[in-house]
Amino acid sequence: MAPAYSSYLRMFVMALFMFVLASSRVGALVTSTAILVRVDQSGKGDYRKIQDAIDAVPSDNKEPVFILVKPGIYQEKIVVPADKPFITISGLKANGTIITWNDGGEIFESPTFTVLASDFVARYLTIQNTLGARTKAVALRVSGDRAAFFGCRILAYQDTLLADNGRHYYKNCYIEGAVDFICGNAASLFEAKPLTYICIFFSEVPFTFTLKGDASITAQRRESPSEDTGFTFLGCKITGVRSALLGRPWGAYSRVVFALSYMSGAILPQGWDDWGDTSKQSTTFYREYKCYGPGANARKRVEWSGKLTTEEAEFFMTKNMIGGRSWIRSTPTHFKKASTATSNNPATHA
Repeated sequence: MAPAYSSYLRMFVMALFMFVLASSRVGALVTSTAILVRVDQSGKGDYRKIQDAIDAVPSDNKEPVFILVKPGIYQEKIVVPADKPFITISGLKANGTIITWNDGGEIFESPTFTVLASDFVARYLTIQNTLGARTKAVALRVSGDRAAFFGCRILAYQDTLLADNGRHYYKNCYIEGAVDFICGNAASLFEAKPLTYICIFFSEVPFTFTLKGDASITAQRRESPSEDTGFTFLGCKITGVRSALLGRPWGAYSRVVFALSYMSGAILPQGWDDWGDTSKQSTTFYREYKCYGPGANARKRVEWSGKLTTEEAEFFMTKNMIGGRSWIRSTPTHFKKASTATSNNPATHA
């Protein structure tokens, strides 16, 4: 291992040490050892591109693979295939490891980063689609089961995060967009200690959008009462420079819960919209629980949304809604060298 990269890895492990301890306290699975694969644009790692590192993981992989990405701007359109589970992709700081693309159009084809595999983890990455307000332009599509994201920044304009299918966990992430920018039919828990930021056309984004009219944060697509899907936002902070609804129903049985979350004045007083179909008012499940801030005032909320009681809220206040205690895993504490199946001469990966 090169001295510079050895130093970088030591810094990485030290920075995550406290996080590992915290994760284990809340029931995360402890993954003590993983295969280490290094991505470095300078050529000092195993690969120069993130996709090359993913491609080198064997099909039907059974062993944790930790892809450590050195800081830089990676202009890549990335896919984690369905036959490559147990992959972690990690930077050290989200604002230093940026994965960017600018595709748009069809919602399932436009993402900068697509996860089709199960048991996937991303840590400390920025994933962005810079196309802007011209059309649907997804930053992150997650269609695999048991996927977790820690400390990531997910940025786009419309349909930023397509939480498509499966069970997903987002902790301490920053999610930014304008139109239906958290959408799909996954069972997703957005949790923060202290805060996950959900920003509506926020000024931090490094490119400019123009938002005309009101927008919606969520477009959840639950289509049947038998589906155990929905979005729960626990302890989040919602802010922005434009107004927005909390959600509107992409599916007739759309289910979204905001609990213990701060809502700025960017949230419109009515809170929710039926997307022009009054029949969905009786089938959607839109609830709030002990939220606070100027946007949490419920006096003008639509009458077909509601508040959860303490007893009702219990189900949404833990990882039980996604079965997370059985599959969310912590950062490995030990690493071993990649085999020839997952590592090659970096000079061949220009």
